[in-house]
Amino acid sequence: MSELVITRRRDSSFDIILNRPDKRNAINIEMFRAFDAAVTEANRTPGLRAVIIRGEGESFSAGIDVSALLGLAQTFGPHWQQRMRSITDEFQAVLNRLERLELPTIALLHGHCLGLAFELALACDIRLAAEGTILGLPETRLGIIPDVGGTTRLTRIVGPARAKELIFTGRRFDVATAERWGIVNYVVEREMLDAKATGLAEEIAQAAPLAVGMAKRVIDGLADIDRGLMLEGWAQSQLFASEDFMEGAQAFMTRRPPEFKGR
Repeated sequence: MSELVITRRRDSSFDIILNRPDKRNAINIEMFRAFDAAVTEANRTPGLRAVIIRGEGESFSAGIDVSALLGLAQTFGPHWQQRMRSITDEFQAVLNRLERLELPTIALLHGHCLGLAFELALACDIRLAAEGTILGLPETRLGIIPDVGGTTRLTRIVGPARAKELIFTGRRFDVATAERWGIVNYVVEREMLDAKATGLAEEIAQAAPLAVGMAKRVIDGLADIDRGLMLEGWAQSQLFASEDFMEGAQAFMTRRPPEFKGR
């Protein structure tokens, strides 16, 4: 297991810890693959009743490392833009495996939870947030959309109108809004996050594990997630080839306002 992601078992719970605190746990390709391996490890560990996902340091995660976006050619080859549909599929598959665990998953959010990190949290069953946490899907400000399930899963949780508002604007929002709109289950003091998650996991463990797993499958099966993910991949394959995306990414890296031209 990479040091970028730490795993540990605590009684019947399994912790997955994002461990790049010097970069606010910004997610690069290596870290995302290590996270996928951690999910697989959790799935193969007998006797578990819950998976708890947290971030080391001052933030859950600031989202994808934008330098990783600009370095896609190094990872996927010089013609990566023509392969964008399959690249998106690879990213989506990681969070699909997380969502399809029959174990309940609990995300503990603090500091910042943005972009890909927020998409990861949306793939969990339950979200607990510390007071002061900032959330958001800023992708449209880079000239792209949330394509790792964020568009689809946020819409499932808050409905089309509110999902459109948050995604169209790319704005950051606070935990009061997140709790009011049903994005997070509870808001607690930072020092109480772990205790709240542990108590909830212990309460879940009192129920029959097969029943909990099947209930999760039934509830998740009510939404057409696969169709939404397919549409996300189709849209993103067009946007990554646009001039606006390159402008948005370069503007972000140089900390200047982007000048989008709609092409």
